[in-house]
Amino acid sequence: MDGTHGGERAVSVGLTSGPRMAAAVQFAPGDTYAPGYPDTREPALSHRGEAAAHLEICLVGAGPRGLSVLERLCAQERKSPRWDAVTVHVVDPDPPGAGRVWRPTQSRHLLMNTVASQVTVYTDASVRIDGPLDEGPSLYEWAKALDSGTLEPGPAGGHGNPAHDYDRGNGAAVTYIHGAPVVYDEEIRAEASRLGPDSYPTRALYGCYLTWAFQQVVANAAAHVTVHTHPVRAVALEDEVTGGQAGPQTVVLEDGTRLTGLAAVVLAQGHVSVQLSAKERELVDFADRNGLTYLTPSNPADTDLSGIRPGEPVLLRGLGLNFFDYLALFTYGRGGIFTRVDGKLVYRPSGREPRLYAGSRRGVPYQARGENEKGAHGRYYPRLLTAGYIARLRAQAPDRGAIDFAADLWPLISKEVCGVYYAALLTARGELPDVVEEFTEHYLEAEPGPDEDALLDATGITADERWDWDLVGRPYGDRVFTGHAEFRAWLRGHLDDDVRLARQGNVSGPVKAALDVLRDLRNELRLAVDHAGLTADSHRDDLDGWYTPLNAYLSIGPPASRIEEMAALMDAGILDVTGPGMRVTADADDPLGPCFTGTSSAIPDVRIRATVLIEARLPEIDLRRTADPLMSQLLRTGQCHPYRIPGPDGAGAQDYETGGLAVSERPYHLIDAAGVPHPRRFAYGVPTESVHWVTAAGIRPGVGSVTLEDSDAIAAAVLALPAVHAAARQQPAKERASA
Repeated sequence: MDGTHGGERAVSVGLTSGPRMAAAVQFAPGDTYAPGYPDTREPALSHRGEAAAHLEICLVGAGPRGLSVLERLCAQERKSPRWDAVTVHVVDPDPPGAGRVWRPTQSRHLLMNTVASQVTVYTDASVRIDGPLDEGPSLYEWAKALDSGTLEPGPAGGHGNPAHDYDRGNGAAVTYIHGAPVVYDEEIRAEASRLGPDSYPTRALYGCYLTWAFQQVVANAAAHVTVHTHPVRAVALEDEVTGGQAGPQTVVLEDGTRLTGLAAVVLAQGHVSVQLSAKERELVDFADRNGLTYLTPSNPADTDLSGIRPGEPVLLRGLGLNFFDYLALFTYGRGGIFTRVDGKLVYRPSGREPRLYAGSRRGVPYQARGENEKGAHGRYYPRLLTAGYIARLRAQAPDRGAIDFAADLWPLISKEVCGVYYAALLTARGELPDVVEEFTEHYLEAEPGPDEDALLDATGITADERWDWDLVGRPYGDRVFTGHAEFRAWLRGHLDDDVRLARQGNVSGPVKAALDVLRDLRNELRLAVDHAGLTADSHRDDLDGWYTPLNAYLSIGPPASRIEEMAALMDAGILDVTGPGMRVTADADDPLGPCFTGTSSAIPDVRIRATVLIEARLPEIDLRRTADPLMSQLLRTGQCHPYRIPGPDGAGAQDYETGGLAVSERPYHLIDAAGVPHPRRFAYGVPTESVHWVTAAGIRPGVGSVTLEDSDAIAAAVLALPAVHAAARQQPAKERASA
């Protein structure tokens, strides 16, 4: 869709978040603050003295995590200024605040998988931080304010390029290097109007919220804080010769600009590109040689699907969140319409859709999220897998070794999940709260096996009502399908059942209430597994190899509406699913010509011939295969290394080397190949997966967001650094040769 630009007129920036509720300030591109509106930003009162007057920082990555660090830097420096001047360089080729993944210009057909009221960028009283609490609107609250007119749209949002330079400090002007500011288009405003607290927003709307939040953070910064944005990639990071690791840092940008004299560098890149695996390169070569299409793992929003013809057979490998994005782009995105007929969702094709075939190892899609009944802040608090229990486990590690997931954590996770399931089941039967609570206490205390069975028998819970992890993880159980038609009929019924269970809710519905516990236990599990909490074998086999994929399948799935749409597409003949054990081969000898062939290891009569193969998943997080120029430079020069979980021999031979970026414990200093943490470099977020667990999860209000605690700690560590004894300066590309 084309961008919508606001011409040369002034735009309003609503300064409504943060501790001051200032009046809206109007300014046009290149203007200073408009006459008649005082600059309400507070001057700094630094206590560091002249020798430490200026702090210069580079923040690489301006998505939600980079935004969170910037917000914490500004909040801390506003409340308790440590410096006379602070300059933050924000480096990201994509819109600041949103970054690439959440950019406002992406297709409006792509949804978040979190409800609007459970998304924020701001701190609240639930977050355990030393920095100030600066509360602000959740995504839902922001949308309602935008709709009601109580929140004026800022310069970033809608379709178009948001401003990439937000200079603030010393009464400085605001500059827009892409020209006129952007206003929110009618589509964004319409979505904001109809959005409910439990609606699933588009990713584009979230991107508008994030870019607005970025602008607000900068606008509310103290007068001595200046933020420069650089819409290019960082390609190198170096210690300046004069000081080594304790001295100033230099970041080199893709356009040749050198940001020198930096006191700190924070890496918050999110998902970065990776090199293709050997198998993926083979498939690329096969497709190129034979005129076929092979789309490697990527964000569907970044993928060009225009070359795929109507009716062309397409194989989608993967039934997770990316799969549902591709479904939306191939249907909504090509003019198809979903409508209800006698209460049933029906798909009306446009005629431009390809013929879609999909599959995976499990053979069924991620489970739908239960409709939210927890409000914005509700969560399940563990009764067994508590922070205290985990602290005791970790304290015992020097004597008994690291934690074993299967022995020490999984039995408690299972108990928590099953306890919620049975409590919801009894509540749905009409049992009184006291009776349900008494049962839950006894159940959590009962030993698995005969004791549990006796309690369930006494409560009248029949065998077919009992929780079965094998069936939950493999919903067709031990069933053997004699043919594809039989599997298709079973799957259609399974999809209908999943939608029905999701509609029951994540508190009232026994199944979805239980599965939502997995999501609610993330914080506690992080306490147990982060920073080599598990043994090397247990981390590799139990966590990475089993629990993390199971957790994703059961608890981070799409809204129920996407499952219902999938069923409608099967009914319309647009989509078919191959079955469990999907296998894809590059077939050069097919009688009809070279193609990709899809089969199922569980169903004998499945053979799909396709001219397009799409990997419906994101690239793996693996520093060893990174294609990001900055990460490649750091790895190549020994300035970072992949994270290793020590094995039992203590000699390294039995270590588990992950693809995560090695960092210290909070505040997450970057660790070099010699194992030395760098005092002026920090990294957090997606690249550190394996050091930390489920790093892609967003910031949620009211539940003690780990991301906010991390960003506050990083900001505090940065602001507490000693000054670098060099004059910070920016060297543009044209000056590089003489630098």
